[in-house]
Amino acid sequence: MKIGFLDSGIGGLTVMAEAIRRLPAQDYLFMADNLHVPYGTKSKEEVRAYILEAVETMVGEGMDALVVACNTATSIAVAELRTKYSFPIVGMEPAVKPAVEMNRKTGKRVLVFATPLTLQQPKYYALVSRVDDEGIVDSLPLPELVGYCEDLQFDKSIMSDYFYSKLADYDLDRYGMVVLGCTHYPFYKGLLREILPPHIQIIDGNVGTVKRLMALLSRVGMVGGVRSGSVRFMCTGNDSAYIEKIRTAFELISESNVLNEEIMN
Repeated sequence: MKIGFLDSGIGGLTVMAEAIRRLPAQDYLFMADNLHVPYGTKSKEEVRAYILEAVETMVGEGMDALVVACNTATSIAVAELRTKYSFPIVGMEPAVKPAVEMNRKTGKRVLVFATPLTLQQPKYYALVSRVDDEGIVDSLPLPELVGYCEDLQFDKSIMSDYFYSKLADYDLDRYGMVVLGCTHYPFYKGLLREILPPHIQIIDGNVGTVKRLMALLSRVGMVGGVRSGSVRFMCTGNDSAYIEKIRTAFELISESNVLNEEIMN
């Protein structure tokens, strides 16, 4: 069985790596829409069109299931994709619900890092309204971070300065949890653990997404096997240099025992 993962760029690799760890016998197809990265600073209508076109290409490659490995893309297009295609489709959303539940007894607040477009979507507001009955969730847009990640910018000094500048107006003693609401952001989890006070936990939606994928595949008898599956990388620009960038980023993730802890310079 071939499981497809779609993102605007390399961020979705963090989700696919988790899937491969849990479902190593499947075949994987990763599509990066590098012609249009980043999604988070574009209009909803533009992003919708990009996603539909990319998924159509993936379907032509024999994809049996799809993970929309991008919070922004999920909020804009996952409902339409589910009406158009009959195979299992899993989307993502910022891990606000588990963060609020884990944080409830601490008396601390929750801070969500996400792209501007994700934070503007009704789906995000509905999510927060549904789970945040105590009003403890704050949102911080990080529009530049996807670009840094796409440039493989992991220099600790540069990225530390960036995060410190973004967090300068926040009293971090008031927070108990940070949610990484974009699949690119876990590339910086190791650095964030150094920057943030030790009492702050960091959570993303990758594990929950993969568990949802496994549950859907189990229902249709698609989980199992003992062989080692294949991994294929594609990009909308048919750019060999970008494919090599994907491979480099994937190796960084795969070589780290704790996701992204060891990729900083």
